[in-house]
Amino acid sequence: MKHLTSSLGRSFLKWVIAPLVFFSATVTVSAQSGGSDLAGAKDHPLIKRYANSGIVLYDTKRFDSVEFQTSTFAKFNLTTRQREFVAAPIVAEGERTRIWYEAPGDVTSLEVFRNYVNELQASGFTILYDSSKDRQAGRWNGFLNVFGFGGTRLATSRSEFVMYGAAQKNVYTLTAKRDKDGQTTYTQLTVVQWDNENRIYKAQRGVYAALDIVDVAAMKQNMITVSASEMSKAMTSTGRVALYGILFDTGKAELKPESKPALEEIAKLLKAENNLKLRVVGHTDNQGGLDSNISLSKRRAESVNAALASQYGIASSRLSAFGVADLAPVATNATEEGRAKNRRVELVPQ
Repeated sequence: MKHLTSSLGRSFLKWVIAPLVFFSATVTVSAQSGGSDLAGAKDHPLIKRYANSGIVLYDTKRFDSVEFQTSTFAKFNLTTRQREFVAAPIVAEGERTRIWYEAPGDVTSLEVFRNYVNELQASGFTILYDSSKDRQAGRWNGFLNVFGFGGTRLATSRSEFVMYGAAQKNVYTLTAKRDKDGQTTYTQLTVVQWDNENRIYKAQRGVYAALDIVDVAAMKQNMITVSASEMSKAMTSTGRVALYGILFDTGKAELKPESKPALEEIAKLLKAENNLKLRVVGHTDNQGGLDSNISLSKRRAESVNAALASQYGIASSRLSAFGVADLAPVATNATEEGRAKNRRVELVPQ
C-alpha cells in the first residue's frame, strides 16, 4: 500500500486511521507557478517560507479552533470512529492562518521539513510533536496504514485532491508552540512530496508544505445591542433576556464604557413600562472558585443597578441584584467561545 490510490485506500479514505490531525479546506485558487503567490496571500510574521516556494493556498479566520497533535498515535476506535493518542491533542482557539507552499524541483520533503524544524526552533518555537521520531507514523496495523489523509480535500493550483497522490514514506508533520511577549502561537506543519509517477494528480515534481497557525486569543464579543422592545418581547415570551453588551474586565465588577448602549436600552425599557420591576442577574464562566464568582456576579449586577439609578434616574426600588456565578450555563465552559456565552447579565421581571 505505497499510495492511498488503491481501491482499499479509496474505500476507507473517510475513516482512514491516522496519527495526525490533517487539514481540511475547500479554498479554490487560480493556477500559479512555483515561486509566485496567490493574490493577497502573505507569510505569517513569525514563520519564514522555504526558499523559492510559492503560496498556492491561503485562508485566514478571525476566530477558529484547531486541534494540535502532541503525542504518538495509540489506536483507532472502531466504535466511535475516532483516532486516539497517547496524550490528548491540544485545542487552540484564536486567529487562524492556513498557508500552503509549493517548492518545485528536486527538493525532498525531508529537506524542507528539517529546514522548518531548525527555523522554528531558532525563532523561539518548542517542538511538541515530530512524526520523524514517531515509530507509529506510517505503520501498518493489520487494518489500514495509520499514516493517511482521511478527509483531506485541498484545492491548490495543481489539483483538488493533491494529498491523494503523495507517497506515504515522504510525509512528515510536526506541532510547535511559541510563548513570547504575552502571545501564545501554535503551528502545525505537514510536508508531502511528489515524484514524476504522480503526474496524474497535476502536481509537478516537488514538495508542498502546509501550515496551520493559531495565534491564541479570546473571541471578541460582537453582539448587536438588544433594543428595549426586543428585551420586552423576550421577557414576555421566555421570562428573561440575556444581554452580552454589558461588559467588565476579567475579575472586576466595574462597568466598561462600552456598556453604555445596553444600559440606555434598559433605561428606555423601564421608562416605557412604569410598573416593570427587574431582577438583574449576573452570570460568569467557571474560571475561578464558585464562592468568589458568586460574589463577583452579584457585584456586577449591583453595578448595573447603580448605573441605572445614578445615570438614568431609575428608582432603585425597581431593581434588585443577584449573582449565580456559573450555576446556569447556556454553553460549555470547555472552550473560550462557550465561556464567552456564559458571561452575561440577564434581566428577569419580578
